Amino acid sequence: MNLITLKKMSRKLSLVFAFAMLFAMSSYAQKIAYVDVSQILDSMDDYKKAQNKIDDQAAKWRREIAEEYDVIKGLYNKYQAEQVLLSDEVRRQREEEITKKEDEVRELQKNKFGPNGSLFKMRQDLVRPIQEKVYTAIEDYANSRGYDFIFDKGSASGMLFSNPRYDKTKEVMKELGINKK
Repeated sequence: MNLITLKKMSRKLSLVFAFAMLFAMSSYAQKIAYVDVSQILDSMDDYKKAQNKIDDQAAKWRREIAEEYDVIKGLYNKYQAEQVLLSDEVRRQREEEITKKEDEVRELQKNKFGPNGSLFKMRQDLVRPIQEKVYTAIEDYANSRGYDFIFDKGSASGMLFSNPRYDKTKEVMKELGINKK
């Protein structure tokens, strides 16, 4: 055999070997899938009702807060118009009254829309059970069909399900000398 024939045969054998390895490795590959949780939630009537209830309540609270700011604006405009006629003591009292009212409205706004406010709690009470139902269904689906990882396509939340056998956290902690259980 000549050198050219040996090179061709070598390439063919390498190609066949590569395909055989690829096939063998693919049989051990993890099963990965993705879902769009937003699309799932948006198609659920319970979620739509909960979201509408939350939106309606938030709009009501926004109107209340806007009305309070209008009261403050009225107090301030009245103060501006009368300021030159007021004594220093009365002027100071009116400024304190306006400042106090502003603080009250800011506190109301914080209580309704803040990180631990009423809107957050309402969302927790109404939406969280629906989300947990969806996540449980995803986990059940993954387990019944042998998926190792399921990601959420539509958000930054990332992984929704992972097979615990791929969790190497404890091994990395051991490498770092961390012995927490």
